Amino acid sequence: MDLLSKYSDQLIDAFWTTVQLTAFSAIGALILGTILAAMRVSPIPVARGVGTAYVTIFRNTPLTLIIIFCSFGLFQTMGVKLAPEQSPTFFTQNNFRLAVLGLSIYTAAFVCESIRSGINTVHVGQAEAGRSLGLTFSQNLRLIVLPQAFRAVTAPLGSVLIALTKNTTIASVIGVAEASLLMKEMIENEAAIFVVGGIFALGFVVLTLPMGLLFGYLSKRFEVAR
Repeated sequence: MDLLSKYSDQLIDAFWTTVQLTAFSAIGALILGTILAAMRVSPIPVARGVGTAYVTIFRNTPLTLIIIFCSFGLFQTMGVKLAPEQSPTFFTQNNFRLAVLGLSIYTAAFVCESIRSGINTVHVGQAEAGRSLGLTFSQNLRLIVLPQAFRAVTAPLGSVLIALTKNTTIASVIGVAEASLLMKEMIENEAAIFVVGGIFALGFVVLTLPMGLLFGYLSKRFEVAR
């Protein structure tokens, strides 16, 4: 309890940063992953090839390497800045946004595969019916296929989101002040490694357990009758 009272404000700030990393990265990964899934089922060979190459590369690349590349490669080497340079919190904002970029790029590959598996559950006759009505590929995908695909993969997408929440700990390697960075500082300053570890383990359970319950409920609620 002494540790909780001593670090209460810092714990709240650290886990709030973790929540923000998760939320923004999830939005970016969902958008990019949906585009990639559309490319992977596209009738255009080049689009399918690009989508397949993206998924193959990023699913087999360590997340730590991607995050480090975003910081040292994009920012320090190529000069890519994602925050106003005149801002007094430039480095904090820039590192946070670079971490979101890296997490989104990495997670999008897993989102893509989840959505593609959902697309494969939609009966081919429905897509053919859409084409017979004069719908283009994009219209067919947007109006007929994707709504059913998302319903079919609610639970897998929940699993990806839970994994993303835990993966945010990697952002600490570029100085983002999320939960794992504070845990490291607390372990260095306090002679209570098991207590500190228990606090942060409990914190992540509090974040991820409701997600699992929510997506489990939604998967049953939106399950497509076969």
